[in-house]
Amino acid sequence: MSLTMRRPIRLSIAPGGTDKLRPQFAERERHLGAADALAEAFAAEAAKHDRTGRLPRSHFDRLHEAGFLNLTVPAELGGGGVGLGEVVGIIGRIARGDASTALVLAMHLLHVASIFRKPTWPRHLAERIAWEILDGPALINALRVEPELGSPARGGLPATVARRTERGWRLDGHKIYSTGSTHLAWALVWARTAEAEPRTGLFLVPMNAAGIRIEETWNHLGMRATASHDVLFENVLLPADHAVDIRAPADWAGPDPVQTAWNTLTITALYDGVARAARDWFVGYARDRRPANLGAPLATLERFQEAVGEIDGWLAVNRRLITGAAAEVDAEPASLAAAEAGLIKRTVTDNAIKAVERALELTGNRGLDRTSPLERHYRDVLCSRIHTPQNDSILVAAGRAAFGL
Repeated sequence: MSLTMRRPIRLSIAPGGTDKLRPQFAERERHLGAADALAEAFAAEAAKHDRTGRLPRSHFDRLHEAGFLNLTVPAELGGGGVGLGEVVGIIGRIARGDASTALVLAMHLLHVASIFRKPTWPRHLAERIAWEILDGPALINALRVEPELGSPARGGLPATVARRTERGWRLDGHKIYSTGSTHLAWALVWARTAEAEPRTGLFLVPMNAAGIRIEETWNHLGMRATASHDVLFENVLLPADHAVDIRAPADWAGPDPVQTAWNTLTITALYDGVARAARDWFVGYARDRRPANLGAPLATLERFQEAVGEIDGWLAVNRRLITGAAAEVDAEPASLAAAEAGLIKRTVTDNAIKAVERALELTGNRGLDRTSPLERHYRDVLCSRIHTPQNDSILVAAGRAAFGL
């Protein structure tokens, strides 16, 4: 399947002018329809990839053919030029088929969007990445977490060090939880400089450079096929301009509201998609299961109807929060405060976990059997609790914002 990417049509809504927006809406509907078709195909293989813990390259070949890897490349460079609202819709749909694939796609799209939003990026590097994505499949992600540091979102200097050379930089370090590691063309590596007053930030690293080694350490309960392995950098040489965004540590203290919104809402949409896949499986199970002592489908029982109503209520709240917040960001990029973005993530992911747990309560052993998709969805949705930002950080940030601290 292929999807031709066209430059989005952006028109203001004037009285009587809504007909002019129909091509834009039609383009978006084509994207969402293509995402649904891909999700259905990915779902047929998801259990196998979950068992093996292997990230399927074929999924990204198909995403590239569909034009989905270049969605956040600017339209003037041949990409989709889409906003956050469209991205969260697509990520939520892909996650219903395969959450691991959706996570790698989400990381790629939000970091591509950030490249063209930040003035620190050398234009020729940004365009080079865009061209590789268009020719692709070529993926990019940020590698930030370390064995000792943990997530840099909680502060501290990274142990990964970039040292000046005559021609640029020499990078040494060890990253963990490097999602998509085996399939990445580029990595944005969080590191500090070996200067008297260290700077910290992002170094653009081609993943085929000499001195890079991937250790396949990822063996998690959920999101098993994300290839979130350890990546080691040993004397990796980089040109000087590959220090694409390095600053004094204090300059990173305040959150970037636009980047926070993209990071938070794409991840939020992903776990909502997992819960929706669980809901759909549960509804199908209740319709088809006819216990001998009942002589009718489980769906005829009031307690099953009540449970689905409760699940749909949680998911309806999720949809309103995700789509509403994403629309606000597209209209005014810095409109969503970081604290509020975190609260949306906490609310939606809590609802997603409750939805899957409610389905499990009524399916019992059948739902927890390793052959059941519901068991995989439960393991995947639980990962939302450890995905940055985590609940304790979210609540503290919201409380500090309320007190003006």
